[in-house]
Amino acid sequence: MAYRFYMPQLSLMGQGCLKEMGEEISARGFKKALIVTDKILCDIKLVDKLTKVLENNSIEYVIYNETKPNPTVKNVHDGLELLKESQCDFVISFGGGSPHDCAKGIAILATNGGDIKDYEGVNKSKLPQLPLICVNTTAGTASEMTIFCIITDEDRHVKMALVDKNMTPICAVNDPELMTAMPKGLTAATGMDALTHAVEAYVSTAATPVTDACAMKAIQLISVNLKNAVDNGNDITARDNMAYAEYLAGMAFNNASLGYVHAIAHQLGGFYDLPHGVCNAVLLPRVQQFNSKVCAARLKDVAMFMGVDVANLNDEQGAQAAIDAIMELSKSINIPSGLKELGVKESDFDILAENALKDACGLTNPIKATHDEVKDILKASM
Repeated sequence: MAYRFYMPQLSLMGQGCLKEMGEEISARGFKKALIVTDKILCDIKLVDKLTKVLENNSIEYVIYNETKPNPTVKNVHDGLELLKESQCDFVISFGGGSPHDCAKGIAILATNGGDIKDYEGVNKSKLPQLPLICVNTTAGTASEMTIFCIITDEDRHVKMALVDKNMTPICAVNDPELMTAMPKGLTAATGMDALTHAVEAYVSTAATPVTDACAMKAIQLISVNLKNAVDNGNDITARDNMAYAEYLAGMAFNNASLGYVHAIAHQLGGFYDLPHGVCNAVLLPRVQQFNSKVCAARLKDVAMFMGVDVANLNDEQGAQAAIDAIMELSKSINIPSGLKELGVKESDFDILAENALKDACGLTNPIKATHDEVKDILKASM
């Protein structure tokens, strides 16, 4: 079977790398940027670090800062309108997964036209998006380098998964200096999102030796550095290592895809407007418990990557050790223990399960679930 491997043309990484971005933009001949971000990043003046780089390189810009934590269809279309009015020739997203996903939606519509709902699914666009540069301020989603885009349809209360090769950013920027401002809760949630990416990619039916290598190193780095990043946000070494970890996890799932953790989490986020990383963290051990029926050996590897001594464990015991290690890490960084704390109701399980089974992320889960089995996973996660 032939495989394809997607990632940006260029990735700038390491402390202080944001400053190099201006030279790259100038060299490509871009003139005016639509900056897609959110109000919080503007209020705390973090966006100023980006605009200073642009100004120092004589690059014009306008700012769209209305992106919601779960970006909506309206966000995409409002941002597109501003892009057209301002005659921008490229897009810069600044933030975490929310601005990146919103920017992808704007950029793909700028060249392909139509409604963002037209692109739900896999490779629905015909043309590459308007050039997009993603500047990351979190260490979790990896949206700055992937072909994945998640947009909430407010009418249906569902998160649409758009998986499209034409949404690949041309440049990803991961400067850990931008990540020290992240509060503890966001650091924890995004870190567990990155761990979920790596684990789901490792047990995916589309995994390859290349994605395995990326997932393995990501899990190792997260296991060692996430708690330090949460407990001491100014630990630049931990922040840097988490930036590499989330990028590696992105390389893994961008090409091996994901599984039922994301398929279910998307529904929780769309239905209740819940934080994606927290939903993933709660669901991850429960979904892997379900998956362990067919991929116990792979999960035993995950336990080993997380530092567990598995030498004397069989595959089933190793899989349980991985699940225990994931739950222990979540607990140590104060992730909620269950979905009940997040306001999820059992009366909604039927519609959540129905929509989860339609989500493209579930296609590569190692075992196919029935409607009732998805409901069982939700119940176990309460």
